[in-house]
This record gives sequence, C-alpha cells and structure tokens, in this order.
Amino acid sequence: MSVMRSEKPEGTEPELEGNVAAATAAATEVEAGIREFVRNDIAYLRRPGGGEEPNPEATASNLNSLIQRVAGTSLSEITNLISELEGLREWLHAEGQRVQREISGYAHLSQTTIKSTRMIADNVAQWKRAADAVRNG
Repeated sequence: MSVMRSEKPEGTEPELEGNVAAATAAATEVEAGIREFVRNDIAYLRRPGGGEEPNPEATASNLNSLIQRVAGTSLSEITNLISELEGLREWLHAEGQRVQREISGYAHLSQTTIKSTRMIADNVAQWKRAADAVRNG
C-alpha cells in the first residue's frame, strides 16, 4: 500500500509542526497555571484553622498574572499564524497570476498552431490540384 502526499508549498510543514509544538507547550503551561491557581486558591482549606478567608487581592493578582501569561502566549501564536497565512495568501495570489499567464500563452500557441496547420493543408490541397491538372491536361 502506498501513501500519497498532497502537494504543499515548500517549508510549510516544519513551520506547522513548530506551531503545533508551541501550541502544545502553551496548553501545558496554561494547565499548569490553572492547577497552581486552584491549589493556591483552596490551600487555605487544608491549613489548620482553614476557615479563614483568602486574601482577595492576592487571588485576583494571581488570576490576572495567569490570564496575562496565557493571553500573551496565545496572542503571539495567533499573530504568527496570521502573518504566515498572509504570506501564503500572497504566494497563492502570485501563483494564480502565473498560471493565468501560462494558460493564456498556451491558448495563443494553440491558435497559432491551428492557423499554421490550416495554411499548410490549403497549400497541399492547391499543389495536389495543380499536379492533377498537369497529369490530366
């Protein structure tokens, strides 16, 4: 059994693998941050005399810090992906124009070939009539 690969622009597969690895690393970091936040948030329940309220400012600060880390990583990945997609769009646009030019060139070549073939066929027909007239005449 053979495996067929689709045609892709060169250099995109390693970049995508890098993005997947970065996204996986970011997801792992987010999960670790959430676990740490939850541990810190409920740690007061495990302490002796755990009925005391946690410091709301510290909790909000930890949550804000976590959100900023997650958002920063996500935004940078999204920005990188957008720039890669814009580059791919420009490349596809340029390739589309090149293909249109090639098709136009082939159409012109085809028309020229048809005209030349008709001219040759007409000349051969005239020579044949002239040869027939000489034989019969």
